[in-house]
Amino acid sequence: MKPIIFGFCCMAAAGMVFLSGCGKQERENPFMKAYDTPYGIPPFEEIQISDYEPAFDAGIAEAKASIDSITANTEAPSFDNTILPLDNLSPTLDRVVSVMFALAEADASPELAAVNEKLMPKYTAFTDEMMMNQALFARVKTLYENIDTVNQPLDERRAITDTYTQFVRRGALLSPEKQAKLKEVNGKLTDLYLKYNKNLLNANNTFEIVVDKKEDLAGLPQTTIDNAAAEAKERGKEGKWVFTLHAPSRLAVLQYADNRDLREKMWKGYTTNATTGDNDNRPVINQILKERAKKAALLGYKDFASYMTADKMAKTPEAAEELLMKIFVPAKNKVAEEVKVMQELSNSLGNNFEIAPWDYYYFAEKVRQRDFALNEAEIRPYFAVDSVRKGIFAMANRLYGLTFEEMPDAPKYHPDVKVYDVKDEKGEHLAVFMTDYFTRPSKRQGAWMEELKTSWVNPDGTVERPIIYNVGNFAPPTADAPALLTIDDVQTMFHEFGHGLHGMLSRVRLKSQSGTSVDRDFVEFPSQFHEHWAFDPEMLKVYAHHYKTGELIPDSLVQKINAASKHNMGFMTTELAGAALLDLKWGHLNPEGDIDVDAFEKQVADELGMPAQLTFRYRSPYFKHIFGDDGYASGYYTYLWAEVFDADAYELFREKGVFNPELAGKIKHILESGASEDPMVLYESFAGRKPSADAILHQRGLVK
Repeated sequence: MKPIIFGFCCMAAAGMVFLSGCGKQERENPFMKAYDTPYGIPPFEEIQISDYEPAFDAGIAEAKASIDSITANTEAPSFDNTILPLDNLSPTLDRVVSVMFALAEADASPELAAVNEKLMPKYTAFTDEMMMNQALFARVKTLYENIDTVNQPLDERRAITDTYTQFVRRGALLSPEKQAKLKEVNGKLTDLYLKYNKNLLNANNTFEIVVDKKEDLAGLPQTTIDNAAAEAKERGKEGKWVFTLHAPSRLAVLQYADNRDLREKMWKGYTTNATTGDNDNRPVINQILKERAKKAALLGYKDFASYMTADKMAKTPEAAEELLMKIFVPAKNKVAEEVKVMQELSNSLGNNFEIAPWDYYYFAEKVRQRDFALNEAEIRPYFAVDSVRKGIFAMANRLYGLTFEEMPDAPKYHPDVKVYDVKDEKGEHLAVFMTDYFTRPSKRQGAWMEELKTSWVNPDGTVERPIIYNVGNFAPPTADAPALLTIDDVQTMFHEFGHGLHGMLSRVRLKSQSGTSVDRDFVEFPSQFHEHWAFDPEMLKVYAHHYKTGELIPDSLVQKINAASKHNMGFMTTELAGAALLDLKWGHLNPEGDIDVDAFEKQVADELGMPAQLTFRYRSPYFKHIFGDDGYASGYYTYLWAEVFDADAYELFREKGVFNPELAGKIKHILESGASEDPMVLYESFAGRKPSADAILHQRGLVK
């Protein structure tokens, strides 16, 4: 993407850039009208850095005009003249913001990062202005207070209630003085989140471990060694090996490297990430905590955790903590059993050290190989990324009748991206689905699903279908082999595809109720639920073929994978539940002075009795879920909360068949319904009862 270069006499307008000189050329800003592309995919190749700001400003103006039109309406407030236009304030703003947000996370250039930093505060200011607009809120409030006097469809009633709740939670009931303070707090938080994320991306990309002796690579898979050599070459260190904090590199070192010093360097590098120099996120965290506490107090809550859980299924942080402790305690006890077994194995090999955190992955893998004869290097050739992609598509076809046709000529924002036309069981277009799976410096860590466009029904009855994408950070192909996935990678791919299905299958009328716009503690249900099919023996026969020979994965390997599925589950559950509890503990604070971030984490770990051999899944300076924005703040518990639902649901499939068409149809209804119905009502219509927490403990092997 090359920025356009202007001459002295060029002039920029919101929708058109005019270039004049010897000849006259005209270039239209692609954001300024509906895209003339297949299914409205953004024309990424045409978009230039100079397009974002004028389109953004035009979109804000368009949205403000829509709001003025709503408030100027002299007719009594109704769903059609108030809520419906609020649902679609500015198509222009939707287009520019969706692309900017997507690329800022998945393929950020320095120029785009600068644009994002400039426009995000403007976006926050606009949303604050809208949510505190008293004339607009008065119309919403009238609808809310009279909701029981009008016979409206359920989705409209929910939309009115949710809209009113959002206005209140954004300060609509506050005095003008307090609204001004809240706007100031929100502006500061936006700046702090941008700084936190920038520090984290810089820290991730600057860290490296350079190895110059081949013997120090003992135990590592050849694909990891090859990727480290390629990374070294790219960094001007040809002939050496460079390991980074990106998951494929980091986890391979911790799991397989025989060199204990190398493992220790990697573990310490990861757990001190974003804690040094200009990239130190601990001062940023302190500022975030103070601003969040101010926000909660302004809105009438005792702390930020109470504010963030009030509109979720949990309702209170205490309810979330109660569930987490039911899982954390048996998981912690399981860790003691796991460490004992690993220590015995280490001692038998002649080692004279106690298992340390940087040894956990390594000896857990040794135990897995010994007890289950399961060697991941033996398994990965059956899980080339294209094979697993075939698997997720096959699952969607068996359960929901979907088919996926690649669109090789469709617009894409990076060469790694693949684009698919998704069709429903009738062969009609359902959605566009994009995949972007490989790690690169321009992409933040982790894996996620997002929408470039949601789905909704226009007033004239025409239907808009969504554009969904999945992003991962898997090790890329090498010169000799395609991208080969680990067991965790495969599970991640099914997980994010579950989110994708939630977006693709959406059939609601309203944009605001589409797809994943459900309660935060229900949004992980579809993703985690579909993970169960990743290693189902019937599914593996469909997609797990050796990348060289085409051989189907042997039954013996399938049996080993499933036999080992609960291996190391104490560790994985304890670090996850511990991180969720740490998140809520941060949310309870109302600090006036600075908090020692490291000391606070240690205090929480000591109170929980966190085993010395592990730590929280994420330390706070790189816990992007909770400090990179408000999304999962005081909400990381939702993964385990939702797992209660998905484990319970899968038990029904195990009883009646994993591709049972009746049950699949009921799950499809949940996915299609988005936020148009209460999630517990949707779940009870599927299961005939509320979910039981017993299934999660059994499936994780934490109880007999």
